[in-house]
Amino acid sequence: IWFRNYADLLKDPRYLNSLQATFKFSLFSVCIELILGVAIALILNQEFRGRGFVRGLMILPWAMPSIVNAAMWKWIYNADYGALNALLSQLHIISEYKVWLAEPTTAMVLIILANVWKETPFTVILILAALQTIPDDLYEASRVDGATEWQSFLKITLPLIMPVLMVAGLLQFIWGFQTFELIAIVTGGGPFSSTEMINLRVYATTFRSLRFGYGAAMAYLTSLIIFIPAVIYIR
Repeated sequence: IWFRNYADLLKDPRYLNSLQATFKFSLFSVCIELILGVAIALILNQEFRGRGFVRGLMILPWAMPSIVNAAMWKWIYNADYGALNALLSQLHIISEYKVWLAEPTTAMVLIILANVWKETPFTVILILAALQTIPDDLYEASRVDGATEWQSFLKITLPLIMPVLMVAGLLQFIWGFQTFELIAIVTGGGPFSSTEMINLRVYATTFRSLRFGYGAAMAYLTSLIIFIPAVIYIR
């Protein structure tokens, strides 16, 4: 049937919705991860007691298997016995337990937060390594010239770690398109397909609906989309 599957994809509201959801998920995740990554890396780059232990502890969320991480967040967000409801209730922020994953916007926000918790440590490691390559002489010279801490960050730190920030951002964006376990276990793509990412849509089309040709076309088109930032990363 030549390229009919690809033409149908461009008119498929479910695929376009999953594409939009994936872009939204990846972009917001990357922005938050980079901001948190810089902030945490700056703290861990300072001298303080127990720094090595804290650095090692920081890696744990990223080292956790994706399925275990997804199961953990599913329990945290559970409407009946979840830790999130229990904490907010004990702090008197909410008066009764809420079904957090029943509303599309809230579900997307919570999924992004769960992904940020797991992926931020990788960004921290990259940025921390970049910070340790910056010579102390530059900061000493800036202090002699009367620069504030904020000015030193803007004029010295940020420009010198920018290449690493670009690499981390591109990698996290690409990995955002590969997210599967978190969505499949925590929300299943709901509610109303608001958190159905591309990988989940490809899986459902191919192995649940058994539309192998259409699912393959969907996977190829998704690969082409990921190929663009991948080329930028390689260059």
